[in-house]
Amino acid sequence: MVFSTNIFIFWFLPIVLLLYYLSPGLKVKNIVLLFVSLFFYFWGEAELIVLMIGSCLMNYFVGLWIHSSKSKKLALFTGLILNLGLLSYFKYADFFIRNLNRVIPDDKALEFLNIALPIGISFFTFQSISYLVDLYKGNVEVQKDPIKLSLYISLFPQLVAGPIVRYHDVAKDLLKREHSLELFNSGVKRFIIGLSKKVLIANVMALLADEIMGRPTGELNSYVAWIGIIAYSLQIYFDFSGYSDMAIGLGRMFGFRFLENFNFPYIARSIQDFWRRWHISLSSWFRDYLYIPLGGNRGSQARVYFNLTVVFFLTGMWHGASWSFIVWGLFHGFFLIVERLGFHKILNKLGVFSHIYTLLIVMLAWVFFRIEHIDDALAYIGLLFGFGSQTILAFQPNNEQWFIMIIGIFFSLNGLSLIEKLNAKTIRLERYNALSEILGSIGLLFLFFFCVMALSSNAYNPFIYYRF
Repeated sequence: MVFSTNIFIFWFLPIVLLLYYLSPGLKVKNIVLLFVSLFFYFWGEAELIVLMIGSCLMNYFVGLWIHSSKSKKLALFTGLILNLGLLSYFKYADFFIRNLNRVIPDDKALEFLNIALPIGISFFTFQSISYLVDLYKGNVEVQKDPIKLSLYISLFPQLVAGPIVRYHDVAKDLLKREHSLELFNSGVKRFIIGLSKKVLIANVMALLADEIMGRPTGELNSYVAWIGIIAYSLQIYFDFSGYSDMAIGLGRMFGFRFLENFNFPYIARSIQDFWRRWHISLSSWFRDYLYIPLGGNRGSQARVYFNLTVVFFLTGMWHGASWSFIVWGLFHGFFLIVERLGFHKILNKLGVFSHIYTLLIVMLAWVFFRIEHIDDALAYIGLLFGFGSQTILAFQPNNEQWFIMIIGIFFSLNGLSLIEKLNAKTIRLERYNALSEILGSIGLLFLFFFCVMALSSNAYNPFIYYRF
């Protein structure tokens, strides 16, 4: 089950909210949330629900072991091996077999396991690891209630599409959380914003991107190729940030306060700045649990560059079991190293051109993220710069796609803040706040109506988290 469906919006969510708020006391509320979260996962991964329950219990007992054992390192190491072992088996086993078969004789080739990938396994595995590591370091208290820890790992708003929520960020909410009409209202608004990003922008751009980037490069020219990568850049931003917005909004409806996950990454002035703004929960996770333990910025320059290379190699691999994802990660890592070598000083003097540089690098990297085979991705990049086929293709986006692309560019570059600043200057502040609140509520109702209409018409609604 995914958020951007009518069955979730009109059946699952209302029933869950009713059960939750009719439940007496936080203990019963937590139990209700746990069972509906497991049901949410069961709906899409019926045969793998045992894995989810097993992961919850495994990390609960390993956490108790770390807390009570004198051999805390051994307990932590065991927990890491178990979590990473499950992730590697389900997500990377066939990837390793495929690459191993390339270097061994055909008569000794291994058979693929064809393992079903549990949706969201990368998210809940990283959450479990953060709990165990923070517990080992003494940054959090051990959770002795299996219900609360299982709820943390399986909580449905962020289960299959993130953000990666760390235990210390919700530990207090698991023990005691406040519910208010104001918080619930802000959650509903945030959910509608995220749903609109996904349904009204990302889905339209996805159809355009698939129509272009799914074709052989021999059928494209530079003009169409640029339209394709711009559409995909908008698709992936509004899809990822839209799901994060929906998760944050749903969390607020149940009294949880998840941290922000996207901060207008397309206005970044460097790749380093981009990663401060893009998928913040993921980049900060790799920073705190991998980059810093490897040595971070300490040591020689060569060591720092090695650390960055390892981090972005694994960042790429985290997104999917494919060399194209690894190339995507290393591509970002390379330009981070270039900036650290001194290019950041030049970027600081370039003004608007630093934004153009960042957007260009990010969009070129998205080609590897979107196109599975590296040779095809390189051919597409060549086409962007006028190399390869330049066929005359009688293709144009339709009027809706042009309109949504313009809207997407405007909002991805935080154009709304400019309008708000202009309005605040021309209207008295108290009048502006009241007017913006009324117009904002009306606008959200219209957006929700359009989303429901789009979903009811069986419009294109891809789920791009299946590799995670």
